[in-house]
Amino acid sequence: MVDMMKKISAVMGTLLLAVSVSATAQTPEGLYLGPSLGYYYLDSERVISGHDESGVLGLNLGYRFSNDWAIEASYGHDIADADLEVSQINAYYWFGEDNGGWRPYMLAGASYYDRSGSNENNLQSEEKYTHQLQVGLGLSKMIAEQWEFRGDARLHSKVREGGFQGVNDASVNFAVNYYFNKPIAPVVAEPAPAPQPEPPAPEPEKRTITIRLNVEFEFDKAIVRAIYGDELQAVASAMKVHDDITLELEGHTDSRGPDEYNQTLSEDRAAAVKAKIVEDYGIAANRITTSGYGETRPIADNNTDEGRARNRRVVGEMTYTEVVK
Repeated sequence: MVDMMKKISAVMGTLLLAVSVSATAQTPEGLYLGPSLGYYYLDSERVISGHDESGVLGLNLGYRFSNDWAIEASYGHDIADADLEVSQINAYYWFGEDNGGWRPYMLAGASYYDRSGSNENNLQSEEKYTHQLQVGLGLSKMIAEQWEFRGDARLHSKVREGGFQGVNDASVNFAVNYYFNKPIAPVVAEPAPAPQPEPPAPEPEKRTITIRLNVEFEFDKAIVRAIYGDELQAVASAMKVHDDITLELEGHTDSRGPDEYNQTLSEDRAAAVKAKIVEDYGIAANRITTSGYGETRPIADNNTDEGRARNRRVVGEMTYTEVVK
């Protein structure tokens, strides 16, 4: 058994070294063939003297239906004392994208043990020929264009006509498979030639115009005074000529009075300016938005009459571009 373990360790080391230095490639589809090496830990219920161990050298023959699915049949023989022969058939499913790196997979299938070459006096009854169902998890990687390295761990559960027998074996398996087909190179569409740009037309000369509106209010009032008629007229005239521009009005107060009251007053002042522009100059109401900020945005000192007068205001600004003819 010691010699057998040394052989398994040597082969495993060689396989891992090959994987570590090989280039990656995508997995081909179709028929594949390759050798395998497994270490089996057999349940103590199988032999009188306790659990048994075997190293099995085998051969796999499989077919990869797609990038994710394959079915495989294999046969293996004990490499030490001809104690164990294993025949298997398994289905494999790979997870994730095939990007040339390691891919996890799961397997499920059935196996058949033939232990007729063993010391029959050391076997429990009905252990010469047994059937098992098995599941496993592993990792695989393409180590060359048509060569795959694979390793997994499996659990084998003995079955009879009456169902599972409570006899469970474990195994670790390694394989190197050769695919007879080369991987299909992905089709990369050649980009269409970029259209030649047309010479740009000369850009017309433009100018940007900004109109600012500043309407101040008397203390505790939201009435638009007549002195601001010219400013409102200028705003309305620009909006009539340029029907794609909008106006946002912001209302403010000085610091006297409660916060909630000043908030409402600032909103009323903005609404009053909007109503004036809509009613007196025929501008659509949906082109003007209003908001109030109460006393939170002063522009002057609230400790002086002059500063408070400047803070009681509604402001607005709109910018548009005209073509110079």
